[in-house]
This record gives sequence, structure tokens and C-alpha cells, in this order.
Amino acid sequence: MKFEDLSTLRPDLAFIAHWVNERAHVLDVGCGDGAMLRYLEKAKHCTGYGVEIADDKVLESTQRGISVIQHDMEQGLDLFADDAFDMVLCLSSLQMMQHVEARLRDIVRVGKEAIVSFPNFAYWPHRAALLKGRMPVSRSLPYQWFDTPNLRYATIYDFKELAEKCGLEVLEYVALAEGKPVSFLPNLRGSLAVFRLRKRDLVGQA
Repeated sequence: MKFEDLSTLRPDLAFIAHWVNERAHVLDVGCGDGAMLRYLEKAKHCTGYGVEIADDKVLESTQRGISVIQHDMEQGLDLFADDAFDMVLCLSSLQMMQHVEARLRDIVRVGKEAIVSFPNFAYWPHRAALLKGRMPVSRSLPYQWFDTPNLRYATIYDFKELAEKCGLEVLEYVALAEGKPVSFLPNLRGSLAVFRLRKRDLVGQA
């Protein structure tokens, strides 16, 4: 099925969507304006909820017809049972969390699988900015150092280590540049890292 409404979907979201199965029950943590979940509902017949804290984004999601819960992710996901969802999405949101490890464990607790994306701090323009003595500003890190919502910065290798520490299996991961996978030197040339994960105790049960 072709992607629809690409004008309302960032290229990275269009790529990530192909990792979500048809008719999956999805939780989108930090769903923003609801564009991703709306696309999954229309194009892949998925069901689910968005979780968002910002008033304006909750309103935008609601206007798109998304079932959205206004909730602070820092408080955890205790309102959902274990394995309540086929897929949990946490796209460009985890790096905004104060307690990243706890929130990552929460995400994989409530979902049979999870997709996590974050700006790759090892992207070469970010390295170049640091060599010039400046904090990076790019499409994936669009904020100045003094007004950024990002509390944590990570590279692909950093996140792989954290996933292993949390007892997770990395099913797939890619680095994206302009929404397209980067195969050569991904940690250097990819601006956005995307991981598909599941709890390690599920290995061999599929």
C-alpha cells in the first residue's frame, strides 16, 4: 500500500511506518500532532492511543480524530497493563525524558515490540559544530542550547548499550538521513537513529 498524505508526514515517519504491522494495536508515546497514528489508522488499519503532555499538541491530535490521553510520560505508563499493545512508538521523545532507562523499560513493558527514534549526536555536522566550539543545531536538533527540550544526547552505539543493559533485543536499527536509510558509516552519516526492540525473554517464542 502506498503512503498517503506524505505532505503531513515527515520522511522519517513514512519509513518507520513500514515496521508497524497491519491492524496492530499501537501506543504512540509523545504523539505530537497525531499525524503518525492517524496515518497508521487510515493506511494500515491500526488501532490505538496517543499519549501527549502539551496542550496544543493534544488539541491537534484530537482534531485529527486521534484518541489521545494527556499524560506526563515522566510519571510512567502504569495506566496500561503489560503487553497491552502490539507496538509502542516513542519517536524523538525519549531524549526529552529525565529518567531515560526507567521510561525505556516502561515502553517495552506495555508493548510486545517498540520503535524508538532519537537524534544521533554522532552525526557529522554535530561533530563539526563541536569542533568549532559550538553546540550543534540541525534539522534533527533544531533548538539552541538554551531553549532545547532535549535533556539527553546519545549516539547509535550509546543506545545499543542501554538496550542491552535493559535486557532488550534489538531486532533492527537504522540511521536515517532525510528519511532514507544510511548503510555506509551510519553513526557518522545518519541524523536520526531508529531502533525496533522487544523484551529479550520473548526470543524464540514468535
